[in-house]
Amino acid sequence: MRRTVRAFAIALCCLGACFGSFARAAGIQLLDSDPALSGAIWYPCAAEPTHVVLGKLAVAADFDLKGVKDCAVTGTKLPLIILSHGRGGFFGQHHDTAEALADAGFVVAAINHPGDTANDSSRRDTLSVLGSRPADMVRVLDFMLKDWKDRAAIDPVKVGFFGFSLGGLTGFVLMGTRPDFARVAGLCKETTGVCAELHNGVTPPAPIQDARIRTAVIVDPAPGLLTKDNLAFVKVPFQFWRSQFGGPGVGDGSGTARVADGLPGKPDIHVVAAGHYAFLAPCSAELAAAVPRICTDTPAGFDRAGFHREFNAAVVKYFREQLADGGQ
Repeated sequence: MRRTVRAFAIALCCLGACFGSFARAAGIQLLDSDPALSGAIWYPCAAEPTHVVLGKLAVAADFDLKGVKDCAVTGTKLPLIILSHGRGGFFGQHHDTAEALADAGFVVAAINHPGDTANDSSRRDTLSVLGSRPADMVRVLDFMLKDWKDRAAIDPVKVGFFGFSLGGLTGFVLMGTRPDFARVAGLCKETTGVCAELHNGVTPPAPIQDARIRTAVIVDPAPGLLTKDNLAFVKVPFQFWRSQFGGPGVGDGSGTARVADGLPGKPDIHVVAAGHYAFLAPCSAELAAAVPRICTDTPAGFDRAGFHREFNAAVVKYFREQLADGGQ
């Protein structure tokens, strides 16, 4: 079924009522002791929100999160969402969505993908990152279910995934897709990066799957390695979002449109009349000045903040239907 974000405007009122039965703010625990697990965990908390300064985890001097640092977890048998950022991004680029989910009674864990962040490009544009990214998400899921100090609050059978851009491709791989490297090799014209490795006979990484993921929200995924044939292996339900105008990493939008047309089953598909970066959290004035590239929307005048109110409500509603309210 195809919808636009306008169809979810009514969900804002419904979800606002539902939020009242959960916490008053998002609790936040920062993960900064292990480079392989550098990021944050959001969760229900019964305190008033403040601003959590990231310190050495920040990618911009004025970046901080809204929540309560190290607040006690509220609730039991909470569903868990693991979050994968886009190419060259970082764990906090979807913080408003994570906060909305935590306010609604979810635990959300997001980490930096080592070698593919704003501060670390050592694996960017290599075949290896296409294997390391899914492995990163398996690692964070293992940590949350086995080693997190508050793991007893999580229901281990209610696990979802949220992925943007290359994080969206990461999610499809974890759900069973085998990337079509032969297709990309045939289209490649560049003499550097992944194209060069494929033309030079470098063996692509084997796909890594994780059957613990029960559902997903896939947002504007990198389309090159995705085909109707390999997407057919995805058997878990997911919600799919794409930008109409595209942007870096996804082209002009025609690639994600092709992917949408080849999705198996009857997924919940949304097309947003904006560019790729519209899915990132709304920027503060300071962040827009520091990194204008990710804060400038297409078309000019697009209301990112207004869109995110609808987007976050729709994401919460979907995950609640699939996980928190007894979905499969």
